[in-house]
Amino acid sequence: MNPISPEIEGGTDEDVQEIVKEPSMFRVLILNDDYTTMEFVVDVLIQVFNKSFEVATAIMLNVHRKGAGTCGVYPLEIAETKIEAVHSLARESGFPLRCTLEEA
Repeated sequence: MNPISPEIEGGTDEDVQEIVKEPSMFRVLILNDDYTTMEFVVDVLIQVFNKSFEVATAIMLNVHRKGAGTCGVYPLEIAETKIEAVHSLARESGFPLRCTLEEA
């Protein structure tokens, strides 16, 4: 019995696609506040989300103007790890910066 090869068991490619599902993806959002500096937000985006300075600055400005900005889209466990990293860095630096996630 070979679960990889559906022809052997009389299955179809559709049967295999039902078994192997892509993980749900989640959008990580960084939220605006009145205390966290713009420079710190840019640094977090570079360190935690591996953004370039230019992209991090654009995201930060979006957060500043619209109240929230997308940092990236990840599987749940990775999204949660990145959010915890942001919250940890913010606490260590004395900022109330928060992130959240939503299903993409």
